[in-house]
Amino acid sequence: MSTINGHANGAIAKPTGLLEPLPTLKLVPSVEKLDAGLRSLDHYRTKLPLWRYAPRQKIIPLVRWETPYLAAMQKATRSSALDTYFSITANLGTHTFFMIVLPILFWCGYTGLGRGMVHILASGVFFSGFIKDMWCIPRPLSPPLHRITMSHSAALEYGFPSTHSTNAVSVAVYALFLLASPDSAVQTDLKLGLQILSSCYAVSIILGRLYCGMHGFFDVVIGGALGAFLSTLQFWFGEGFDAFIHTTSCQAPIIVVLVVLILVRLHPEPADDCPCFDDSVAFAGVIIGVELGNWHFARSIYAWNVPVFATVPFQLDVLGWPKTVARITMGVLMIFAWREIMKPALLTSLPPLFRMIEKLGLSLPRRFFVQASEYEHVPGQLKDDNVIPEVSDIPSLLTSFRHPRRSRSVSIGPQSEADAYETLAYREKRRKESTRERAADAPRIDEKNAIPDYFAMTTSNSASKRPTAHLLPTPAYSNGELAQSMLGAENALYTPLTPGSQSSANGSRRPSQERRQYEREEREMFSRLEKPRVRYDVEVITKLIVYAGIAWIAVEGAPIFFQNIGLGIDGPPR
Repeated sequence: MSTINGHANGAIAKPTGLLEPLPTLKLVPSVEKLDAGLRSLDHYRTKLPLWRYAPRQKIIPLVRWETPYLAAMQKATRSSALDTYFSITANLGTHTFFMIVLPILFWCGYTGLGRGMVHILASGVFFSGFIKDMWCIPRPLSPPLHRITMSHSAALEYGFPSTHSTNAVSVAVYALFLLASPDSAVQTDLKLGLQILSSCYAVSIILGRLYCGMHGFFDVVIGGALGAFLSTLQFWFGEGFDAFIHTTSCQAPIIVVLVVLILVRLHPEPADDCPCFDDSVAFAGVIIGVELGNWHFARSIYAWNVPVFATVPFQLDVLGWPKTVARITMGVLMIFAWREIMKPALLTSLPPLFRMIEKLGLSLPRRFFVQASEYEHVPGQLKDDNVIPEVSDIPSLLTSFRHPRRSRSVSIGPQSEADAYETLAYREKRRKESTRERAADAPRIDEKNAIPDYFAMTTSNSASKRPTAHLLPTPAYSNGELAQSMLGAENALYTPLTPGSQSSANGSRRPSQERRQYEREEREMFSRLEKPRVRYDVEVITKLIVYAGIAWIAVEGAPIFFQNIGLGIDGPPR
């Protein structure tokens, strides 16, 4: 497969033809009254309170302004090899990867490191999701960007800030802090190698989010800053927090649990059906399970309290590799068994309880979640988990890593409700600007020669579908084709007329005709989006319990099990 050629000097030239039509960056929210036929453009103003809507309107122009630069960078560097590399390495910044790695740290005796990583990653996922749902900032527009991913759910979330960047930077910064600490026992040469590896890991994840068209510069900068901030807090105050948990009575972990539950309840309601809340709830459950499990395990006869509280007994030279591999295997099986048993049990048993609570007027419903009184039962095999895959999904997951080129998808066009609303809002913004330009005798764009517009939808039966494919191979473009698609999207937005339509003598439609055309196009755009799955109120408590249990297994349940089946170490550390 051929690749996209960059510029001869390796630099990314300013995409002149694409940037010139763009308005000057003005971080001022628009307060124009919209036509009755354009109510979807008022979507976020009606769904969000003013204190959330106003900051959003200040950020949106920045997202639009940086999009053509991102498209130019993607076009200049695009190749099949980089598509494969960045789509695979993106998995190293996901919740799934860390949920697999973190328990192994505990089981192999790195309890202090594991606990610190849980704190920064869980808080990173929670607070990045919190910000996403608070301000509902969409991802950079596609087109002109192509979105390259192996994850089906990632594009359904809002874009600001980048959770991948938060995770990657938090891990890298925390590792750099630990390696530079006077207490570090790592040899100098190995320390330098680990420092370089940590830095390259964070840079690779961040560049990958930009290259894959999933995030903009603003998303990754703020996401990375959030990750660095959380890692700094953990490094300087983590030991004090652990001492607070482990040297006091049971009141300390109970306070932590209550604070986490309050934060879950305060998690903002998004304007669209975004899955960010699901991941935030899952990692809130992880924090609850880790803190309760560590507190209880530290007081048991099985734990070492050196070098840190609740250390899982482990010494490789004593256990050997066979027992170490057996520990990890047994622990992973325990986690999957817990999830496979408890999830369907809770989804079956909780709805009647929720109906009783609802009758008492004590329910706390969330938008986009169906209340228990509105359904009889929750369907089995509910695909509601983006953190740990179902057992039935593991074969396809392994296949995707064996054949990454076939497993990645390259999508062009709106993929979520947030994408569609942003596309409509941006198109309407350009329409109004072009109307003002024509009124000022600006040169009129030749509509007959305009390049077809990805944003302009058509309702004819012969119209082609939005150019996206779930398993589309990486397309190879000439130097001008991507620029043409980008220019086509921009140029067509200058005119309120759909290409090929007839105008009246004065070059404009009657308002009623224009509104009807807009409504048809809006329905067409939203009809092509994948419909969000039905979400049930019991899923929130189910996730909290299941993931709290997974964390408890990692820090207490599995270590005690290891000790009782001959895979542990007796006595104090040697």
